[in-house]
Amino acid sequence: MKKKLIYLFLIFTTVIFSQNKQPKVGLVLSGGGAKGFAHIGVLKAIDKAGIQIDYVGGTSMGAIIGGLYAAGYSANQIEEVILKTDFLTLIRDRLPRNSETFFEKEFGEKTVITLPVNKGKIGLPRAISKGQNVLNLLLELFDSVDGNQDFSKLPIPFFCIATDVENGSPVILESGSLPIALRASGSFPSLLNPVEVEGKLLVDGGIANNFPVSIMKDKGMDIVIGVDVEGKLFQKEKINSVVALLNQIMSYQMYRKSDEEIKKLDVYIHPEIFNYNVVDFDKKNEILEKGTVEAEKFAKVFEEIAAKQTVKKKRKTIKFSTERLLISSIGIQGASNYTRAYVLGKLNIKEGDSLSRADITKKIHLLSATRNYNRIEYNLIKKIKGSYLLDFQLKESNENANLKLGVHYDLLYKSSVLANYNQKHLFKNNDLFSLNMILGDNLRYNLTYFVDNGFYISYGFRSRYNHFRSNSKFNQVSGLPNVSSINLSYSDLSNQVFFQTTFNRKFALGLGAEHKWLKASTETLASTTSPETILDKSNYLSAFGYLKLDTYNKKYFATKGYFADLNFKWYVASSDYNNDFRMFSQAKGTLGFATTLADRFTFQMTSEAGFTLGSPTSNTFDFYLGGYNQNYINTFVSMYGYKFSDLSDNSFIKTQLDLRYRVGSSHYFSLIANYARLEDNVFRDINLFDNIKSGYAVGYSYDSFLGPIELKYSWTPDHTEGYWLFNLGFWF
Repeated sequence: MKKKLIYLFLIFTTVIFSQNKQPKVGLVLSGGGAKGFAHIGVLKAIDKAGIQIDYVGGTSMGAIIGGLYAAGYSANQIEEVILKTDFLTLIRDRLPRNSETFFEKEFGEKTVITLPVNKGKIGLPRAISKGQNVLNLLLELFDSVDGNQDFSKLPIPFFCIATDVENGSPVILESGSLPIALRASGSFPSLLNPVEVEGKLLVDGGIANNFPVSIMKDKGMDIVIGVDVEGKLFQKEKINSVVALLNQIMSYQMYRKSDEEIKKLDVYIHPEIFNYNVVDFDKKNEILEKGTVEAEKFAKVFEEIAAKQTVKKKRKTIKFSTERLLISSIGIQGASNYTRAYVLGKLNIKEGDSLSRADITKKIHLLSATRNYNRIEYNLIKKIKGSYLLDFQLKESNENANLKLGVHYDLLYKSSVLANYNQKHLFKNNDLFSLNMILGDNLRYNLTYFVDNGFYISYGFRSRYNHFRSNSKFNQVSGLPNVSSINLSYSDLSNQVFFQTTFNRKFALGLGAEHKWLKASTETLASTTSPETILDKSNYLSAFGYLKLDTYNKKYFATKGYFADLNFKWYVASSDYNNDFRMFSQAKGTLGFATTLADRFTFQMTSEAGFTLGSPTSNTFDFYLGGYNQNYINTFVSMYGYKFSDLSDNSFIKTQLDLRYRVGSSHYFSLIANYARLEDNVFRDINLFDNIKSGYAVGYSYDSFLGPIELKYSWTPDHTEGYWLFNLGFWF
C-alpha cells in the first residue's frame, strides 16, 4: 500500500513539476489593417503543431484576430469569418436598404457629401463611418463570452492596445467589454470614429504601440512568438490618397518602436505583404496565402516548442451562435432625446420575441439607419426561467444637424445643385426638419417637417415649389389647336399636412389635406399688351390619401423587390382662374417589381395608371406622357420614345419593361420597351390593347458616387425622329 502511495505521489509531483517547468508561450499580433489577415496562416500552423498559447496580445487587426483566438475560435473558424465578411461594406457602415426608414427611402438617397453642422458652423466628419457595423459583427461573434461583460475571464488571457487621443499614449485594455475593446483598438483614423471607454477617447492602438512585445514579456512569458504585418514606408509616388498619407504619417513612430520590440522576440515572423496596404480588403485570399506560406517556414520551430509543453490544458472552443433566445424583457439605457416607444418602434422588437444574435444585428440596423446614435450596444442577461433580458446601451449622437450636397443634370431641369439641410429636435423629441434647396437653371425647394412617433401615428407638414420650362405639345388640350408646340412655363407650389403610419419599413399609409397654387403659361402667343398667355393660374384645395410600398434593394438599378405608390386626391375647392370650377377627383398609381434572371441579368417591370372622376375645367390636370425624367410631379409621366408631354388625355395606362445587364460592379447596359394607351376613359371597355403607343430605348448607365450617369437613345414607330437622353447624378 505504501508503495502505491509513493508511486502516486511521484506521478503527482512529476506532473506539477513539469507544469511549472514547461515554457509559457505568448503570442503577439501586430496591427496592419487588411494585411492582418496573414495572421490566420500563422495561427493555423500553431494549431497544427499543437502549441498551447498561454497569453495573446495584439493591436488593431491583430487585436481582433487575437481576441477571436483567445475567446476559443480556431484558426479555421477565424478564416471562415474573414472570407464571408464584406469588409468594405462593414467599414463604410453601409446598411441594407430594407433597414432604412421609409422617410429616407422617399426623400433621401439624393446626395454625395454629408457635413455636420454645429451651432451654425459647418464642420467635417470625424471619419468615414461610426463603426457600428464593425461593433455589430463583434457583438455577434462573442456571444459565448459571459455576456461580453469582462474579457479578463477568457479561456486564454488577452490584452490589446489602443491610443488615447488626448495625449497619444498607449492604453492597455485587459477587461470589460471585449467587442468595445477590439472596436477601440481598430479605430483607424479617417476610417472609423474614435471610441469612448471609461472617459477616454480612444483610436487605433497602432499609433502608440503597434507591436506590444515588451508588454507580453512583462506577463511572464518564457517564449514570445511575434507576427509582424507592418509594411514599409511608401515612396512619394505611392502617396496618392488621404488613407495612404495618414498611414505614412502614423508609420514614422510605429516602425521605429517596432524595431526595438522585434529584438525582444524569440520567434519573429514577417509575411511578405509589402505590396499590400491597410485597405486591401478585396485581396484577402492573396494575403491569407502569404501568411500560410511564411508560417510553413517555421513548422519545425513550432514542433520543437510544442514538444517542450509536456502537459497541455484542453483548449476551450466555441461555435458560431445561431440559437434563438426568448426575450422576456427589454432594457433601454441612454435614451434622452428619443422616447422608449420611438426606440422600440425602430428596433421592431417586443417582449416575447425569440431572437438570435444575427437577428438582433438586423434589428440594430433599423435603429442605426436613423443616424441618431453614435453607438448601440447590448447585453443578453439570462433570467431564472431560461428567458433573457435584452439590455441596450445607447449613445445618442450630438450631431443634430447636417448639410448634404448633390449635383444633377437632365434635359428638362438642366443643371442643378442640391443643398439639403437636416435638423433634428427642432421643436420636440422625435422630430426632423429637412429643407432641400435646388439651385440652378430652375429654382426649386422641398421642405418637410416630420414627427416620427415609432409605434404610434406620426404626422408632419410638407411644402414644395417646382418650376420648369419646356417646348411642349401642352396646347393640344389647352384650346390652342393652331399651334404645334408652346414654350411652357410651369410652376407648382404645394403645401400639405398629413398623418402617416408605417409597417415594417415597407408600407406607409397616410391621409392629409393640400393647398396647391398652380400656374401654367406660355409666351408663344404673347403680344405687346399681354406678355404671356395664361393657361391656368389657380389655388386648389384637396384631401388626399396614399398607400406606398418599397422593398427594392436599391433605389437605382434594383435587382429584387417590389414597389407601389397608390394615391387618391379629391379636389374640393379652387380660386379658379376661369371661374367655372367643378369638384373632381383623381387616382394615380405605380406598381413595379424587379428580379434577377441570372447572375448579371435583371428584369424590371413598372406599370402605371391614372384616371379622373368628374370633369376638371382646367386641362392642366390631364395626364401628360413623354420624356424620361424620374422626378416628374403631378400628372406628368415619363415615356421613352416621345418628347416631354407629347401624349395627353384624361386617363392612361402604361407598362415599362427593362432588361439590364451588369458589367463589373457598376456598369449597366439596358434594353427598354414601354407601351401606353390614353383615352378619355381607358377603363370604359375591355379593349385595352387598342390604339397602343409604343416606345423603345437602349442605353449605358454607370452607378457612380455622384449617382447614375446615363446615356440612352430612344425612338418610337409613330415617327422617324429619335432622341438622345442624358442624365447625371441622383434625381431630385
